[in-house]
Amino acid sequence: MAGEILVVADQTDGTVKRPSLEAMTAGATLAAAHGCGTLAVVAGPGAADAAAALGTHGAAAVVTLDVDTADRAAWAEAVAGVVSERKPAAVILAHTAVGKELGPRLAGLLEAPLASDCIALEAEGGALIARRPVFAGKALVSVTGTGEVLIATVRPNAFAAKENAAAGTVEAGTVAPATRGLGAVLKEILASAEKKIELTEAGIVVSGGRGLKGPEHFGMIEDLASALGAAVGASRAVVDAGWRPHSEQVGQTGKTVSPQLYIAVAISGAIQHLAGMRTSKYIVAINKDAEAPIFKLADYGIVGDAFEVVPRLTEAVIALKAQG
Repeated sequence: MAGEILVVADQTDGTVKRPSLEAMTAGATLAAAHGCGTLAVVAGPGAADAAAALGTHGAAAVVTLDVDTADRAAWAEAVAGVVSERKPAAVILAHTAVGKELGPRLAGLLEAPLASDCIALEAEGGALIARRPVFAGKALVSVTGTGEVLIATVRPNAFAAKENAAAGTVEAGTVAPATRGLGAVLKEILASAEKKIELTEAGIVVSGGRGLKGPEHFGMIEDLASALGAAVGASRAVVDAGWRPHSEQVGQTGKTVSPQLYIAVAISGAIQHLAGMRTSKYIVAINKDAEAPIFKLADYGIVGDAFEVVPRLTEAVIALKAQG
């Protein structure tokens, strides 16, 4: 496989986002297996500080770009300039809000194929192959690059972030002036008063469904999530009823998650919901209906009343943590 693997990383104030570290590890693993190098590209204030973390996660070299990352068009053009100069075999990004925007922009600028939301990256016969779920996760499609470079976004939690190398060299990249004006202007960033775990990046997710009978009962979901250090999710029926915000919806019309552990409480398992969480490593279902479709996908199932099971499960988790 000719060329190197280029990973576009997202960072804030020098701290690399975890999905980007996962993408870096995925890129480095692929490159090491096939004898090519790895290059990370990181932009914005704090980019130089982020370089060390990228190096320890597999980047042989890091290019920093002095560009306003709020201007996605300028950011994409700056990365496209690095791609045109270095001619990598592939460009990998995390499938986050940033990656979902930068990936298509890069594909358009470079006239390159894009494989989004990938859960596996492989190489066969010198060609890079990205595998992504289709048909609500029931099948996988293989996307092979037909041009000089393949662009792929990788699903958070599909690859484990691992420290596997010493920090590489750091160089400042050249940024040409953007050829397009801003489509939008960022005025300010307002941080949420609640420090919630981002649903798509969480290692553990606890989701509640319509079987909880009302929004007042979601407190026990939050208690279990808090005990586990997990994010809170919800089914579409719950969100449509106004019990929880759309930002917590898991499913085909909500967010796709792939945590190490997914706990579905009082969720029957409609195909639209399963599409958003079926790639979770371990799935636990709690439902009083033994015939609920969710049990067909679950690794572990508890047939019982959620109002009895969840509080006892929370107590057990707290007790185990207290034992150290």
